[in-house]
Amino acid sequence: MVRIAIQAMSERGLLPEFSPAVDRQLAGITATGDSADPAVHDLTALLWCSIDNDDSLDLDQLTVSEVLAHGSVRLWVAIADVDALVPRDSPIDQHASANTTSVYTSARIFPMLPERLSTDLTSLNAQQDRLAMVTEMVFNADASLAGQGALPAAAAAVPGMDAQLRTQDALAQQLRARRHTAGALEFESFQPRVVFDGERVSDIHLQEHNRARQLIEEVMIATNTCTARYLAGQGIASLRRVVRSPERWLRIVAVAKEYGEVLPPDPDSKALEDFLAKRRRADPLRFADLSLVIVKLMGRGEYVLETPGSLAVGHFGLAVTDYTHSTAPNRRFPDLITARLLKAALAHQPAPYSSAELDALATHCTRQEDAAQKVERQMRKSEAALLLESRIGQRFDAIVTGNAADGMWVRLLNPPAEGKLLRGLSALKVGDKVRVKLLATNVERGFIDFEAAP
Repeated sequence: MVRIAIQAMSERGLLPEFSPAVDRQLAGITATGDSADPAVHDLTALLWCSIDNDDSLDLDQLTVSEVLAHGSVRLWVAIADVDALVPRDSPIDQHASANTTSVYTSARIFPMLPERLSTDLTSLNAQQDRLAMVTEMVFNADASLAGQGALPAAAAAVPGMDAQLRTQDALAQQLRARRHTAGALEFESFQPRVVFDGERVSDIHLQEHNRARQLIEEVMIATNTCTARYLAGQGIASLRRVVRSPERWLRIVAVAKEYGEVLPPDPDSKALEDFLAKRRRADPLRFADLSLVIVKLMGRGEYVLETPGSLAVGHFGLAVTDYTHSTAPNRRFPDLITARLLKAALAHQPAPYSSAELDALATHCTRQEDAAQKVERQMRKSEAALLLESRIGQRFDAIVTGNAADGMWVRLLNPPAEGKLLRGLSALKVGDKVRVKLLATNVERGFIDFEAAP
């Protein structure tokens, strides 16, 4: 699987390995940055916390909150200062700008930055002094506290962390409610990950979208919005992350009509969100497949140049007008670009990138992100084929997920793997349940073939 992953990276124009020049630069890095700079403030006394997967090592952000008068909340978000150790156009920066993103496969992770940086010197690890860029936000309070459940052991061991996380959760749910009122869209992505038992693929799990993920997502959206507004207010050109108003809206209208729902003739994110929420409640089993259909019709996210005074494109899916990527500089190059723009603005120095350079970088980052996603999708298919290759001839319950000129596609309910239905019922339509028999797998190409079974 590692060999297949390396080959997939190379075929998509991504660098699977770091160069000797990167290794030489890395060997010369012996500190975490200049903490003696007068612009650096010691905020280590605050009750910072990180919300991430248990196995995450590249911690890009920390959060801490404070309840103010009349119930308003001050929120600080600290973002790792990668730029302090990775100067522009250095060998490490050149590698990062080539790939523009970390690529995650179950067999191997291809980090944008060397792991000594991304998981150590620029990672906001516990009990370590690190340089960070901190965004301070104050929110008016109009939400009540909600959410139950015991704290993880690591959080419970810190005095005051219970109240800290519950304050942040209440704020996040307030932000979430406000965005959904404005028409933010909530999808359910189908992103299976294989589980290894030593060298053997033993299972496939779907990633759960839980309350903790909602918390960190809302906080990061708020931070990215504030960053975009700050740069615009300073008259500085920047990279924006956008999802345009859907050009294929009428096709989305037609999809809704298939479910007996009527959407307005012009793009309306609130109406679309109401339709999606209704379908999630009515048929949670098939909602991930409907989500994928709508996402494809909406069009991809992309990076664009925004110049001072220009009309913001906005992010249709998030229902926000001003949005950039700034919260993950260890694994996304646009975030590192934004950090450099912010540091220049704060220091009242000229922008480190011209508008022409930012425009070219926007196109490049979008293209490389697409390539990385194709590698990850290809690997998920190969991983599923590897898991199922010993189960040829077995029967499974499945759902039809696609019916096009190139064939019919089904997704198994357990394990959650997708493949092609080569033979069987021709009258099936998307959403139908079907019993299938596994005919063949091809790990190299990620093919899984089925036929309809009694």
